[in-house]
Amino acid sequence: MTTDVFVAPEMSGPADTINEKGALAATDALDSRTMTPGSPEKQSLAIGKTRKRLDPLDPSFQPKEMQKVVQEAILLAGGAVAILLQVANPGVGRGVNEHSNFAYRPVDRLRTTMTYVYCMAFGSVDEKKTIIDMVHRAHAPVQGATYSANDVDLQLWVASTLYAVGLDITEKIFGKFDDAKADEIYQEYAVLATTLRVPPEMWPVDRKAFWEYWDRSIASFEISAHAISVGKDLLWNKELPLWAKINMPALRLMTAEWLPPHMRDAYGLKTSKSRKRAYKVLLGVTKTVYPQLPMFIRTYPMKFYLKDMRRRMKNMA
Repeated sequence: MTTDVFVAPEMSGPADTINEKGALAATDALDSRTMTPGSPEKQSLAIGKTRKRLDPLDPSFQPKEMQKVVQEAILLAGGAVAILLQVANPGVGRGVNEHSNFAYRPVDRLRTTMTYVYCMAFGSVDEKKTIIDMVHRAHAPVQGATYSANDVDLQLWVASTLYAVGLDITEKIFGKFDDAKADEIYQEYAVLATTLRVPPEMWPVDRKAFWEYWDRSIASFEISAHAISVGKDLLWNKELPLWAKINMPALRLMTAEWLPPHMRDAYGLKTSKSRKRAYKVLLGVTKTVYPQLPMFIRTYPMKFYLKDMRRRMKNMA
């Protein structure tokens, strides 16, 4: 059982502006509000503020509100956006492009990424320890002159995309959370960062601080050749199984509408009036149909990957 570097799960995503609550503004995308340039690297994300968070390896840690978000199969629809946002960070993009088997084993990458997310949300303490150890061992050889897979700034960005994208698609389909619920979800999502050696104090203290960090990051990234290469492998991958190829046109359509415009253009995606109309129809149908599906369908990927994880762990014992 292997665990991949940097890349996040297949979930939802971004493109124009986002308010302090994480709800999308009029453009239906996740881009910056302020677009204030500045490197996010090693900045203090909440100067003078700290928040005590539960140890994710404590048996009492149960991220119940995060679980309600993560369990939904619809999150897989936005995975391309999450990945493209991640590799927009130059260090992540270079690491994935130079050390990943993404182009040849896309389904395996999806499995390993989803296994990590589901395990951190639903796994036992022992299961979490096993997966975390696998991630750290997989990251150890991923080094370069300008990046390291164990760089906490890069891991913070990866975890941030998982939160932003997961919240985005959930609110697109089910509506916005009230402030109290949104705060709980945000604080629980810190587990995806802190279990990757990101110090707890680096996870922004609250949602306002998070979106300020998000704005700085989005504004500072220029899409590199490494990121573009990963994007091509992701969105035009010839190694995909048939079921995935059938869904790629819809995935590219949604990804184009959810990415920030400058990223969409850099990744070679297109938009137009007709494409926007098609996207609105697709989103409207999904918002109507998906919530009516039985829960065993909506939670099937989560149960499938956890069962697969436990089977693999048993075989390793």
